[in-house]
Amino acid sequence: MPADSFSSAEQIRRFYRRLAAIWGPQHWWPAETGFEVIVGAYLTQNTSWTNVERAVANLRAAGKLTLDAMREIPLDELETLVRPAGYFRQKAQRLKNFVAFLDTQFEGRLDRMFAADLTELRRQLLQLNGVGPETADSILLYAGNLPVFVVDAYTRRILERHQLLPSGADYESIRALFERALGKLAAHPDHRLQRRTAHNLAGAAHASSSVSGAPRPPLAQIYNEMHALIVGIGKNFCLKKEARCKQCPLSCFLPPPPAVRSSGSRQKEPIQE
Repeated sequence: MPADSFSSAEQIRRFYRRLAAIWGPQHWWPAETGFEVIVGAYLTQNTSWTNVERAVANLRAAGKLTLDAMREIPLDELETLVRPAGYFRQKAQRLKNFVAFLDTQFEGRLDRMFAADLTELRRQLLQLNGVGPETADSILLYAGNLPVFVVDAYTRRILERHQLLPSGADYESIRALFERALGKLAAHPDHRLQRRTAHNLAGAAHASSSVSGAPRPPLAQIYNEMHALIVGIGKNFCLKKEARCKQCPLSCFLPPPPAVRSSGSRQKEPIQE
């Protein structure tokens, strides 16, 4: 069936089913604690994950990868430890700001924070300096196991190239599209991905960790896996300067070039169910 016969939401569900069948679980987020996820969400801004891993390794080696340690560490020492992640002064201060926010609003407890009303908590996170929608949603989904889909540059690029988004669609409309589309999968038992061993990692997969292997609600698990699967496509095939469509697992879903479309066919309206 041609791509134009499907709504954007159904195409997203088809993406998920295909990538899940090919790659299996991606084991995101690779961390040992929820706080480590939060630290990584801050540090990964404007840098590669390799650089984040170096900074996190520094913090772990120094015994500073806990809330108590982050609360007590002098700012200049924290800056030195996170330096590999770039923008180290800004990121160190923002980590301190988050701990202060947690202490003031939630008595320094992550469990209390993640038990708060989701809409209100997201609003509060977005008010913190240096926290945009992607960082806030990464914290909510990966550290809190809350059902919020994370939109990144890979997401936009892939959907635009598959002609599933109008140019300039904003973050919230893309997030809403994915949440509507993937919400229908949570009620079906076949959404669960088959477990694979570490030597068979693919896409953007990591080895299982304490955080990635923890149980979570079905909807949060689907959002978790879909975001990671999209990153696998973006990193390996749908590159910013090069689209490796022939090798991409999603190539079968690409719309045909305009020249081969029927002159009488109607252009599909984007972002609909």
